[in-house]
Parts: sequence; C-alpha cells; structure tokens
Amino acid sequence: MRSIRRGDTGVAVSEIRSILVGLELLAETDPDVFDDALEDAVRAFQQSRGLGIDGMVGDETWGALDAARWRLGSRTLFHSVPDALVGEDVRTLQERLLEMGFDTGRTDSIYGARTARAVAQFQREVGLVPDGSCGPQTMKALRRLGRKVVGGRPQWLREAEAFRQSGPNLVGKTIVIDPGHGGGDDTGVVVPDGPLRWNEADLVFDLASRLEGRLSAAGMRVHLTRGPSPAAPMSGSERAALANSLGADLLISLHLDGHSSGSAEGVATYHYGTGNGLSSTVGERLANLVQREIVVRTGMHDCRTHAKTWDLLRLTRMPTVRVDLGYLTSPVDRERLIDPMFREQIVEAILAAVQRMYFPVERDVPTGSIDVRQLRMALAEKG
Repeated sequence: MRSIRRGDTGVAVSEIRSILVGLELLAETDPDVFDDALEDAVRAFQQSRGLGIDGMVGDETWGALDAARWRLGSRTLFHSVPDALVGEDVRTLQERLLEMGFDTGRTDSIYGARTARAVAQFQREVGLVPDGSCGPQTMKALRRLGRKVVGGRPQWLREAEAFRQSGPNLVGKTIVIDPGHGGGDDTGVVVPDGPLRWNEADLVFDLASRLEGRLSAAGMRVHLTRGPSPAAPMSGSERAALANSLGADLLISLHLDGHSSGSAEGVATYHYGTGNGLSSTVGERLANLVQREIVVRTGMHDCRTHAKTWDLLRLTRMPTVRVDLGYLTSPVDRERLIDPMFREQIVEAILAAVQRMYFPVERDVPTGSIDVRQLRMALAEKG
C-alpha cells in the first residue's frame, strides 16, 4: 500500500484515527484528516511497538495497527488455514502461555499450528476439551491460573540452549545474508555525488557478496535473499519466509541509512524485541557482537543496538539482526562506504562476530582480537 501521511484524507485516515482513539493514544478530532495530532499519535504507536518511527502508515505500521484492534478475550481464537488469525490478542495469549511453561514458539502474534498445540496442551492439563481454540472456557481457566516458569522467558532459554549445543564450529552451519532493498524502483537511499550516483541496494549487495565469500571460506552454507538485479522487491515477511524455509541458523540483514541532516552518521544494529522488555536473548547477543566488532575495527560512530518488531526480526525462527552500516547521506560515512577496502573491514568485523557467537561465553575473546585469516588457515589445515 502507499504510505498514508500528514495531509492525507479519506476512509483509511478515519480508520487509523479510530484505532488510535481506542488505544487511548489520540483524542477524538476531525476523523478524516491526517493532521499533526494524528502524526504524533502514529509516532507514539510506532515507538511503543518497536517499529521505525516516521509518523507515516506504511504496510508494517498498518499491520501493527490492524493487529492492535484486538484484546485477549474479545474474540474466539483458533487455528485457521490458510489465513491465520493475527492480532495483539494472539500475542498476549502466546506470552501468557509461555510464562506458564507451554511452548508457543516466538511471540509473533500469529495463531499458527504451534500456538494451537500449546493451547491444546494447556486445555488438557486443566481438564478442558483439547481442541486448540481459545474461547470463553479457556479464557476463564487462563485467568484462574498463574505463572509457572520463573528465572527467564522459556522460549529464549530454549533458543539459547539449542544454540549452545550446536557447538563452536562454523562448518556446516547455514546463514542467510539479506542485502536490503533491490528490485524494480526499490533502490533504498540514493545520493548523487558529483557525476556519480550511489544507492543503498547496490552497495549492500556488494557487501553481501563479499560476506558470502568469506563465510563460505569459513565452512558455512551461505544463501543470499536476492541477486544483484531482482525483478521485484521483497517484503520483510517474504525474506523471513525464505530464511525459515532454508532452515537457517542465523540471518544478517544489511542496510544503509539516510537522513535530511548530513551530520547524521554511524552504525546501528537491531534485534527482535518489544517495548516491554521481551527480547531474543541470542539475537540480542549477536547484535551486540556485530555492533562492537564493527565499531572497534572501523572507528565508525556507535549508534548502539536497539530492539524492534520489524517483520524480518519478528517472523524469523532463527536469531536475526539488521545492521544499518552508516548513513549514505553523511559525507564522512559515504567516503568510507564507497571504498572497497573499507567494505572489507566491515565484512571482517561481521565474520568475527559470527565466529564469536558460537564460542561459549566462558571462552569468548576480546572485541577486535579475532584474526579472520587464521580462521581460513585453520579450516584449510583440517581439509
């Protein structure tokens, strides 16, 4: 859909306003105009949901708004094929079940087969018919019972333990590298620079190709989500579905940023997490390692790591991070990013972070200390 923004009018604006009024983020005002008050409410909603904060309603923000209509108990939830029920009520149910020790997987707000199995298991334990749907009787039982699991979110404990048991060796592990944008007119950030014209899609594909070669040399099975000139753009959910279908162990998405101010610069890394403290433990660790390795090895400004609920981070079944590798609109960052040798430094930093991910915490090494050439030499000696 086209992004809906300040100054727009019509039925869609009225519907957005109605949802935000129901969430108590907006007072009743003119229902048909996207005014300053509505933009402020959209920004507040985006911040509360871990979305990109731009004050406009694009596909991802609209999906989150549509899901936010529902509160747990306001409708019967069930596993629907092929169009699964999606909503804030599903996410609340998933979190409630996880806290009681029932495995729904990631809290993705989608009432899929895994969530239905967890509901059926809960129903069986409390003496209800285990049909996997959440209606009035199941809601009554949920309200009656409290939390069983203490000491951490069980889904993240499972994820961390599975990662630990996979061992420290990179050989045979599968990683998906996602060069952002690409396809049709989706070139991402574009900056003219004298007679040249730099764009995000081309630069991140070059980075992804370099990273593919280095990770392959370290023994990993590497897949890219797109080629250099795809026919059509891919959404975040489509990229997540591709990574899930490949059974990837990790996913790293590469982007560049842009800003109206040329003074904005630096690298930032994002992992799955919500505004209420729910975060992917392994994804957060990977984000921290990638961020620190890049900052130490390149000297780029540290814009830190952040939790977000973007589709690519929320819908993937493996630890996933998105790295914004500088501002193409910054003369400082741009001068570095267009240098192939600097892009090699970034690739070495990400490779070092991936290797550190598989080291047990007690065997981890200081940031910037891994010599990636030694990784290749060790692999060659084993061969």
